[in-house]
Amino acid sequence: MKESDVDETTRLMSDEPQPQNYDEEGSSRARRQRRQRETEQNTYTDDRQEEFDDEDNERMGRERERSPRQLRVRDESPHDSEMDEEEMLKYGAKSVMMLIIPVSMCMLVVVATIASVTYYTRKGGTYLVYTPFHEEGNISQARKAGEAIANAFIVIGVVLVLTIILVVLYKFRCYCIISGWLVLSSLMLLFFFGYIYFQEVLKVYNVPMDYFTLSLIIWNFGVVGMICIHWKGPLRLQQAYLILVSALMALVFIKFLPDWTTWAILAAISLYDLCAVLCPKGPLKILVQTAQERDEPLFPSLIYSSTMMWTIGMADRDNSNDSRTGPGTIGNINAQTDDEEEFTGSTEGVGPSNEAAEDAIRALGRNDEEQNVENAPPENQEEEEKGVKLGLGDFIFYSVLVGKASSYKDWNTTIACFVAILIGLCLTLLLLAIYKKALPALPISITFGLIFNFATAELVKPFMDSLSSQQAFI
Repeated sequence: MKESDVDETTRLMSDEPQPQNYDEEGSSRARRQRRQRETEQNTYTDDRQEEFDDEDNERMGRERERSPRQLRVRDESPHDSEMDEEEMLKYGAKSVMMLIIPVSMCMLVVVATIASVTYYTRKGGTYLVYTPFHEEGNISQARKAGEAIANAFIVIGVVLVLTIILVVLYKFRCYCIISGWLVLSSLMLLFFFGYIYFQEVLKVYNVPMDYFTLSLIIWNFGVVGMICIHWKGPLRLQQAYLILVSALMALVFIKFLPDWTTWAILAAISLYDLCAVLCPKGPLKILVQTAQERDEPLFPSLIYSSTMMWTIGMADRDNSNDSRTGPGTIGNINAQTDDEEEFTGSTEGVGPSNEAAEDAIRALGRNDEEQNVENAPPENQEEEEKGVKLGLGDFIFYSVLVGKASSYKDWNTTIACFVAILIGLCLTLLLLAIYKKALPALPISITFGLIFNFATAELVKPFMDSLSSQQAFI
């Protein structure tokens, strides 16, 4: 082989790898540039995500510092303030109606019974054991007043002792004893006094019925009432039973209390309610404070609630909330996975654009906001917190006053007492909205009722009788 051929071969061998090295260097440079762009894009994305996270943290901190009322009003503006005032007015009117309707129904049941069933206005010489003075015989009005006041003090003393016992049992968490006590009271009202009421109504309307059918009706009425009051049941049915129980108890008081003693007890119980609720060591105030400290609801058989206390759909509602939250959460996770897949798929090429990264981050932010909205408490829970509550004792004594006024067969006095009690209840709710704490519901309504009763019976009725006798019309 010639030397020139050897040199040519050597030159060719030395020149052939050069294009390959050049290609490898270009591809490595392209990879380095792509990785640099990816790093810059990831850094930009991380910075944007940190900015969004900081903004979200600041926003959540501000919302936590706000009150629950302010959480709903994000931007304070005159329009929002007007909407807030309208909402308060609407809620106030709704609260008034949610109490006026059941109180009116209870009083109407008592008035209708007194007007049709003579059993509850006929005095048979039998009185409650707490009223030893019966105001019978040819005695003076001063002695009747004295006996009525003495009976009222005895009844108030019994009520005070029983209330203190209830508070002590509740303080020491003797829930079984309290539940048994309330269950026995409800059993007596629904079965025994319910049987007497049905029997007298059937007699008045001359409806024949055998004892087996009557027993079956009473059994179903009592058992359903016990379940709704002390366990679970539809809200409307529970409210109806509480109204009926209050009406039955009011009829018992009208039947087995002497005349003057009834008015004295109404005046005394309003004063007792005022002291028991507002005094620092009042038994009812202590009971309410203890329940608030323990974050426990008071007994449903003692409180009328305009919203759900023990309802048949509470477990279903919780499950439905979970089911609504579950799919929403899964949807958010899926949306986030799709965005991540889009982002990952785009990084396999040259790299995502700035607009694509911003869209992905906005999608993540929207998903978080949707998840917060879905995890927020539903409106019915907000309405449940806004619900108004009234003790059954208030129902009972309102009905006693109106029923006793109707027992004298004077519709002017009855209507006057009815209107007076509703006016007093509205004023009590107004004070409740102002002071925002537990207030006694009896003093204002009972005071107005007593004033309207005696003013109408002693002034308006004689005046109208005189006008009627003279055939003068106004």
